[in-house]
Amino acid sequence: MTEIILLVLLVIAALAAVSMRNLVSAGMVLAVYSLLMAVIWTSLNAVDVAFTEASVGAGITTVLLIAAVSHTGRKEAPSKPGRRMKFIPVVMLLIVLALVYGTFGMPDFGDPEAPSHHHVAPRYIHRSHDETAVTNMVTAVLASYRGYDTLGETTVIFTAGTCVMLLLRRRRRKPGKETKRGGATG
Repeated sequence: MTEIILLVLLVIAALAAVSMRNLVSAGMVLAVYSLLMAVIWTSLNAVDVAFTEASVGAGITTVLLIAAVSHTGRKEAPSKPGRRMKFIPVVMLLIVLALVYGTFGMPDFGDPEAPSHHHVAPRYIHRSHDETAVTNMVTAVLASYRGYDTLGETTVIFTAGTCVMLLLRRRRRKPGKETKRGGATG
């Protein structure tokens, strides 16, 4: 039941973010969306993915959105409805149907007969110490077997943090120079 409530809240947050004209409010709702996704990943026992979603999705992305809005405008410019806009709901519906169709071949959640329980898990349990020389099995999985995945997540967080620092740094203007908006400073 909790998963259904989280899914409904996720859909509400997504629809609210898409329908808002105020870009700061939309950015805040997207941060809520990311936090809900982090909770869902945590409930699925994917804590590493939840951590990345919370830090990148809710944290750094929100800062980037607010920084971008501070350099542009708070309101979305009105758009003229064209022929392309009519096909967007159709394309979205096709994508949703394809994703739902893709879930039919998956094993049930927690199914002990799932392929991962017959091939992957036994190898981690029985051979992780011999193959990695790491005593803790969780550390062996995260640092050795999934090392590239962990490196990728760390790289994403580092890159996003660097981008935030570059966007938010203040540039000092030299006295006597003209600003972009016209007029002299000083």
